[in-house]
Amino acid sequence: MKRKSTIYHIVAVVVVAMAVIACGTDRHMKKAEKYLAIGEYYDAATEFKKAYQSTSTKEREKRGQRALKMARCYAKINQTQSAMGGYRNAIRYKQAELDDQLAYARLLLKNGEYKNAAKELQAVKDTLQALGEWYRGESAPNPSQKGRETSRKLTDRAQLTENGLISAQNAPQWKEQGSRYTVKRMDVFNSRRADYSPMLFGDDFDRLYFTSTRNDAQGDELSGITGTKPADIFVSEKDDKGKWSRPEVVQGGLNTDYDEGACSFSADGREMYLTVCQTDPSYPRYAQIMKSSRSDASWGKPSEVKISSDTLSGYAHPAISPDGQWLYFCSDMPGGKGGLDIWRVRLTTSGMGGVENLGDPINTPGDEMFPAFRPNGDFYFSSNGHPGMGGLDIFIATIDPKTRRYVLEHPGYPLNSQGDDFGMTFEGPYNRGYFCSNRGDGRGWDHIYSFENPEIVQAIKGWVYEMDGYELTAAEVHLVGDDGTNETLSVRSDGSFTYVVTPGVSYVMLATCKGFLNHKEELCVEQAEESEEYVLQFPLASITAPVLIDNIFYDFDKATLRPESTQALDELVNLLNENPNVTIELSAHCDYKGPAAYNKRLSQRRAESVVNYLIEHGIAADRLTPVGYGKEKPKKVNKKVVAKHKFLKEGDVLTEEFIQKLNEKEQEECNQLNRRTEFTVLRTTYGMFDEKGQLKELPKPKKKEETLDDDDGYDYFIE
Repeated sequence: MKRKSTIYHIVAVVVVAMAVIACGTDRHMKKAEKYLAIGEYYDAATEFKKAYQSTSTKEREKRGQRALKMARCYAKINQTQSAMGGYRNAIRYKQAELDDQLAYARLLLKNGEYKNAAKELQAVKDTLQALGEWYRGESAPNPSQKGRETSRKLTDRAQLTENGLISAQNAPQWKEQGSRYTVKRMDVFNSRRADYSPMLFGDDFDRLYFTSTRNDAQGDELSGITGTKPADIFVSEKDDKGKWSRPEVVQGGLNTDYDEGACSFSADGREMYLTVCQTDPSYPRYAQIMKSSRSDASWGKPSEVKISSDTLSGYAHPAISPDGQWLYFCSDMPGGKGGLDIWRVRLTTSGMGGVENLGDPINTPGDEMFPAFRPNGDFYFSSNGHPGMGGLDIFIATIDPKTRRYVLEHPGYPLNSQGDDFGMTFEGPYNRGYFCSNRGDGRGWDHIYSFENPEIVQAIKGWVYEMDGYELTAAEVHLVGDDGTNETLSVRSDGSFTYVVTPGVSYVMLATCKGFLNHKEELCVEQAEESEEYVLQFPLASITAPVLIDNIFYDFDKATLRPESTQALDELVNLLNENPNVTIELSAHCDYKGPAAYNKRLSQRRAESVVNYLIEHGIAADRLTPVGYGKEKPKKVNKKVVAKHKFLKEGDVLTEEFIQKLNEKEQEECNQLNRRTEFTVLRTTYGMFDEKGQLKELPKPKKKEETLDDDDGYDYFIE
């Protein structure tokens, strides 16, 4: 009896233990399903794993189902090794569906296991053919060949399977072939967590913004989506010696306790578009695109960019087209090709225009993400649906001038790898910059890499500024080439612009700005053996204020022009020729030393000397009025003068009384500033009216293929 009682006791304990385990397993499953419903994949995977581990090996069906759910969650957060283990168990327990077998094969590609991937993909293909779901069509070519047209006759699964097989069969060869790209991991930016989506910023590309989940990110809690800190946007700055600073989280209202990342900037640098994923304990997470404005040096609190009325789709990875007219992004909204697609929406002054799917050949049944632009207009994106090296691969899309359709190019290894490669940003017109990749990271963390593809780039770097002043940010540059080029270029915040030119083409550039005279430059581009940057200056003369003519020199106490004045005078001749409807007053000024009457006569003779030079070089005499002011109009200090003479402040007037209060050295500097030659625009309508006061007929606007003419007497504003 005692023995029987003991047996009953043991059985009872086992039953209770099994009940406790079952109860714990159910609890883990409920929590996992709850996390999964709101997109917290890391927490869901953790709970599914606990449920799987506490499920008896005899319950093969349940173990397989839980392994499958665990695998899907790990795949979502790029934990490839864990995801593959889950899929293997689900397949072993015969709980994986055909799509899961395909997902497992694609993960093998991402892990660089090309032979195993090919075996699994062939098995999926055989099954599809047996089920009658395989439709023969034109197979996809090697991705290094341009003009790839994916067959529309394949089902989504068949297309992904076929492209996967191409990848598995060819990736080893592509890796061996390599390319002209060189890449380097940039540890100065990277941490022990994820660092991704770099974006260069600034007129000199000396700031790098990127996303990171490092411990310095805001917030105290770990994200249920990734198991790390919620992502924030960080920035690093490059000094004069080219050294990058330690990244710091962007201050101001930009970052929050939510996930922020994948930022992009408007052409003028005043607005940042970014992805934000807010937290809600009861609803799924839908990524949103938001916009932050820059005030001085800080970014403000972002506001939502309303792309459509669809509130059940995610919108992420914003990119502004080089012309500023389109916002590109990725989304899973209805109407796409499958997975995440790349879309675009027109930006207008009245808000968002219609939304467009980029369609073939960009989008596939896989995921297309992280759109980006090179300044020359080439479109970059990442995809795991096209044939490639494994995970997300970077592709380049250019427009075929004949068909006006995108042509795809796969840039090969090492820009692409078996892992995820994405997030391109470029250093101006050159094929160098930064991107990110999780290659070689066992936990799937993304890290930032530099890249460079040595190619010959010839570019114009122009600067538009007010003569005797600073940059003109409202200026435009009209550029015409004899190859039919006709562009209107905006300038950056420092008054500069960059434009990639074509060898063998002659260009004419006209800088214009309201309130200023035009300035023209010409350039004939010859073939170069290495990259070259042509630096051009566009000083614009004010219509409303006196303009200093630098480097005009006279013999001592005389009105004779010295030879070193020739360059400045010739530039003035060019300016008057470029603006043939302008008349000017040419004025000369002296300091307060010496008799006032004598100084005035001397300054009058000097002004006449300059006018005579202009007349001798073809400028009509009735466009020129020489005036000598002597000491009557002392110099008024502007910002540019302050930059060179720190003891002065903007608005100071250099009168005799003001100068006498300064020390001897400062007095001489001020007297030198007062000894100057200037011109002031009097009229801008010279030659535009006939004897009766009627407006003369102006020439018809030039056609786009025509270049500017020096001799037609018309101020061009190119359309």
